[in-house]
Order: sequence, then structure tokens, then C-alpha cells
Amino acid sequence: MTIKDVLLLGNPKLRKISSSVINFNKNLRGDLNDLKDTLTHLQNTKRIGRAIAAPQIGLMKKIIFFQLPEKSFFMINPKITCRSKEMFDVWDSCFSFDVAFFIEILRHKEIKVEYQDENGNTMSKDFSDDLSELVQHEVDHLNGILATDHIKDIKKIIMRNEWEKRFK
Repeated sequence: MTIKDVLLLGNPKLRKISSSVINFNKNLRGDLNDLKDTLTHLQNTKRIGRAIAAPQIGLMKKIIFFQLPEKSFFMINPKITCRSKEMFDVWDSCFSFDVAFFIEILRHKEIKVEYQDENGNTMSKDFSDDLSELVQHEVDHLNGILATDHIKDIKKIIMRNEWEKRFK
């Protein structure tokens, strides 16, 4: 079990564009395990979070791990191929913000994503509502974009304790 440190807001690596995964070999399996172990640890200690992108642990590859109550899965080399015109407001946070604050931003209500699974099989899936927001957030990480880049109103930042009082 390898738990990696999460890069925090301000670390220049978070602004870099990740490389596509080409080899689906033993080395990839190690990277996937690191992501899984790290997210599991974060979920247990921070009591929040549903996914983590490889750049957040300093691994500059296009890999995301999702660990939801109903299922866990990897997205490798994901591309958002379709976005709804309809947008919605969401409160977003991030392990790279140490989940210390939330920001209200706009995201597309529905998206379609093409990606590869951990065996290299090509997949396509539609996401809506909170999962659409989550996938958009994580794919942004692969392109050096952070949720803070989407802030339209500086007054829409709230500390985690206050967010939990109001919205949880």
C-alpha cells in the first residue's frame, strides 16, 4: 500500500498538461494502485471525496480513479466529447485545496466522455448532474486547470466548516 502526498494549490506541477498513457503494462498497474491507495486514505481521513487525478500526486499521466459508493473505476486518457449547453451551479472543493474551502462555479449539466479502462479497452459513457461535475473537475486536472480557474464571483468562496453547516 503506497499513499502519496497530494500536491497543493500553488504547486506549479498542477498547472502542467499530463501525458497520454500508451503502455498498459505492470508499471501502469503500480500507478493505478498508488491512486487507489491514496484516494482510499484521503476518503478515510478527510471524510470527503470521490475521485483523484494522477497529477494531484505528482504523476503527470492522464489517469483518474473514481471511488463512489456504488462502484470504483479508472478513466485513462479521458476526453470530453460532448457538453450540454445547460449549465448548473455547484459547490466544488479539491484535495489540492486540502478540502479547506469550497467555491461555487458553473459546470455543464451533462457530458459524454470517451476513455480507456485499465486494460486499454475503449469506453464511452454519459454523465449528468453531480457526476458530470465530478468528471469535469478531474479531467480539468489532466489539463492543468483547477476549479479556482472557474470562479466568477470571489464572494462565492466558503470555508469547509461553514459549507458543512449550510449544505451537508
